[in-house]
Amino acid sequence: MKKMLLLVVAVMLTIGLAACGSSNNANNSTNQGAGETNNGGAEELSGSILAVGSTALQPLVDQVSKKFMETNPGVTIQVQGGGSGTGLTQVAGGQAQIGNSDIFAEEKFKDADAALAEGLVDHQVAVVAMSTVVNKDVGIDSLTKQQLVDIFTGKVTNWKDVGGVDEKITIINRPSSSGTRKTFETYALGTKTEDLQGSIQEDSSGTVKKLVGETPGAIGYLALSYLDDSVKTVKYDGVEASEATVIDGSYPVWAYEHMYTKGEPDAATAAFLAYMLTDEVQNADVTELGYIPVNKMQVKRDVDGNVTK
Repeated sequence: MKKMLLLVVAVMLTIGLAACGSSNNANNSTNQGAGETNNGGAEELSGSILAVGSTALQPLVDQVSKKFMETNPGVTIQVQGGGSGTGLTQVAGGQAQIGNSDIFAEEKFKDADAALAEGLVDHQVAVVAMSTVVNKDVGIDSLTKQQLVDIFTGKVTNWKDVGGVDEKITIINRPSSSGTRKTFETYALGTKTEDLQGSIQEDSSGTVKKLVGETPGAIGYLALSYLDDSVKTVKYDGVEASEATVIDGSYPVWAYEHMYTKGEPDAATAAFLAYMLTDEVQNADVTELGYIPVNKMQVKRDVDGNVTK
């Protein structure tokens, strides 16, 4: 009888342990279905990101977003232009997760709108330099700051007056909301300019390049990431716009490239912004497209334009 009783108890214990094991396996399967990978890894990223704004920054964000989506198939990223002002306005209003900008938010939102800037978080991902560009037939290689001011304020209207050919100057400008224009006016001209009669305004840096290359006597300005042999770059006070001259501070027409979020970003957006700052992106995509890694700069610039070593 004792042997029989012990056998019954052993069978009952075996059944109980098996039931517990099945319950634990079921719980583990439920947890994995909620987002954990089978090997106990982190939850896969998912969500939609809209990045809007600076056309100077657009080529970099567009290229890096494609690489990010390849390794994070649950995330969809749309990259649109429209200018820095548009990007900052949309991210502040909650229409976009990221506002791409060539200028600090504090420069865009002032006085009555200053509170909008306070809610934005700045993520500086690169440095961009702006170069004066002209049609290849105007016959000049360099312009001084004063000559540029005279051209963009309408005091000089013919290339022969600054050492070029006898041809009318046609200005290809960006709209007042453009961060590229703000950077050029602040650091190349040192003054805000009005839209002159006969000048052409374009929202896209790509269109500016096309028009300068095709329009006799044209002048404009572009980020280095847009330069190719369809236009001629012009030295500024004898200094060429290059990575080396921007890094050491000898070429002054540059700005940080900002990717603003409204408050702290969600998980997918935070991961994308972190990826923008990885060595993989900074040492490859950033330099390949004509931008400059932030950590290479030997000078710093604050929102007021003050430069320090």
